[in-house]
Amino acid sequence: MDTSSTMTPDIPVQRYGKRFTLVAVCLAALSMPVSFTGPAVALSAIQRELGGSSLALSWVTNAFMLSFGSSLLATGSMADQYGRKRLFMTGMAIFLLASLALTGVQSLLWFDVLRAGQGLGASAAFASGLAALAQEFEEEQRTRIFSFVGTTFGVGLAFGPLLCGVLLNWFGWRSVFMAMSLMAALALVFAWLYMHDSKDPQATSLDVGGTLSFTAALSSFTFALLLAPARGWLDLAVFGLLLAAVILLISFVVLERRHPRPMLDLSLFRYPRFVGAQFLAAAPAYSFVVLLILLPGRFIGIEKLGEIGAGWLMLALSCPMLCVPMMAAWLTRWASVGVICGSGLLIAALGLLYLSMIAPGQASSQYIPPLMIIGLGTALPWGLMDGLAVSVVPKERAGMAAGIFSTTRVAGEGIALAIVSAILAALIQNALPAGLDSNLSEAAQRLANGDLASALATLPVLSGSSLVIAYGKAFQILLRILAMITLLTGLLTWVLLGERSEKN
Repeated sequence: MDTSSTMTPDIPVQRYGKRFTLVAVCLAALSMPVSFTGPAVALSAIQRELGGSSLALSWVTNAFMLSFGSSLLATGSMADQYGRKRLFMTGMAIFLLASLALTGVQSLLWFDVLRAGQGLGASAAFASGLAALAQEFEEEQRTRIFSFVGTTFGVGLAFGPLLCGVLLNWFGWRSVFMAMSLMAALALVFAWLYMHDSKDPQATSLDVGGTLSFTAALSSFTFALLLAPARGWLDLAVFGLLLAAVILLISFVVLERRHPRPMLDLSLFRYPRFVGAQFLAAAPAYSFVVLLILLPGRFIGIEKLGEIGAGWLMLALSCPMLCVPMMAAWLTRWASVGVICGSGLLIAALGLLYLSMIAPGQASSQYIPPLMIIGLGTALPWGLMDGLAVSVVPKERAGMAAGIFSTTRVAGEGIALAIVSAILAALIQNALPAGLDSNLSEAAQRLANGDLASALATLPVLSGSSLVIAYGKAFQILLRILAMITLLTGLLTWVLLGERSEKN
């Protein structure tokens, strides 16, 4: 009797604790795609109110992605050392406070600083949340659970632009960050009530040297990519930042090889499946994520569809994320992860080629088929990636695995966005008539962001139609470059994650 009465109150906690832990992590996963798609939709409205140069505006997205990506390795290790629940709640609290502060910001500089704070909090919550789920569910359940997380992330990607467009139209751009605050608050409550804390009993002190060198290397490289379109690749500041990034990266590798418990276990790169997982992590950046940032600018600024119209059209790109990731988990019964993921990336490459055939000014309905093909191809590996990430290392190092994989994915997205934006601006500049004036570079960057009005004001000697034609040619070439990158990555993924690699 005594034993029964003692155990009875724990039964509901045991029954619902895992479910609500999953709810907390999914709410965090829901808020993160909104965090980088929302500002892309609201960028024109933010610029109208806060002003700023094209470089300062680029940090609206890059500040979030850079701080997110550069801190994931550290937060993954901290989750193993200090406790997954503690770090998840700390991260969501930082994200919540930064989001609330963004609703009242009056300066673009402080806006960018707070976006970096959002990214820092998101990295802590994301890495520790995945690690917490890895402790709660057994190996045979993880594929399904992580596919569900991927689907939730897809819901944010699918409806984020539309939600932000509606909020922007009705309540202004500050309401977008209020919505993020609400999701973060709910995740915080569920984690506080139901998430179990867990640690790696063998974790040692934080790898401070590795953390600082990696963060500094990634920051230097990204900043160089952002400066290059305006100053040129031979500019002293750009060259100095690139050189510093190389030196810091070499320092990071040396420090990690000497550290007794590094946050990045370099020996894992000897395994084909681990290397394949990293290629897979970076793949969606070029096939999908950069489009989430570039296409709203095109639809709003070039096609003149408005925020809500752009949100509806972006739904075609993201809606496959609602169901395809779960379908991919089901397909693993008959096909290897490598075949499914590689096939998905090949489909995405075909979609990018299809999209490159549509010039500005066409009916918006023509965008729907290629966007859905790209979304379908990207969604196939999306639901398998996170589960794969934590399956390549021992269970107790799940935080490190989540940190490494998420760092590759998010840091790759930040770098990809900076590279792709620089390429688009350079292609636009080459497509414009040479010898106009010194404002050609600034106009090209404005146009790359979809800001046709500012580009016209910068180059009043040109007509709007000539600028749109230059933009269309540049975007077509860019999409074909992205298709080639996606195709090559898909082939590598197919080989490295194939059945033969799986047995190694």
